[in-house]
Amino acid sequence: MDNGSYIEHDGRPAVRFRRSYPQHPVERVWAAVSEPEGLRHWFPSTVRIEPRKGGTIEFSDDPNLESTTGEVLRYEPPHALAFTWHRDELILEVAPGTPADPDAGGCTLTLINVLEARDTAARNAAGWHVCLGELDRHLSLDRHLSGDEQDGGPAAEPGGDPHGPEAEPWRPVYEGYIAAGMPYGAEIPGEA
Repeated sequence: MDNGSYIEHDGRPAVRFRRSYPQHPVERVWAAVSEPEGLRHWFPSTVRIEPRKGGTIEFSDDPNLESTTGEVLRYEPPHALAFTWHRDELILEVAPGTPADPDAGGCTLTLINVLEARDTAARNAAGWHVCLGELDRHLSLDRHLSGDEQDGGPAAEPGGDPHGPEAEPWRPVYEGYIAAGMPYGAEIPGEA
């Protein structure tokens, strides 16, 4: 799993992640990052979305954050979704091909969290690191399960929960981002 990086996005602090999914078409990854049913397997909040630019996006059920409502800033299926979340922006882009083989099947997901404040970088990067690990697991399980279901075998629940016991522990990931020099110091929700 690749680590996130600290960047500036349009002059604002941000963290960026890129994930290659050589076995998954754009449409499959798009569904996982843009539809409530796909998001529930990896995103830290339950999401309800009006799938259009200017639409409302609602976040609830995160044990560390209050429920809130944001605005959809960009909605271009099956390639781009951007929205506000608390005082941040989240940008999800799905492009065909992978860096290793741009002309092959599969796709690449880019997640950019444009931050309200620079000192939230390590905290948020650690959170997305864990969440994207759950997305990777969801897509991997989903791919393996689809073959079982076609053979009439039992279907298990694909995916995960970034707050669940099977998710990678957040604290060591956070400490790793700090050790790597990512800005830190913001309050950690749930630890105040």
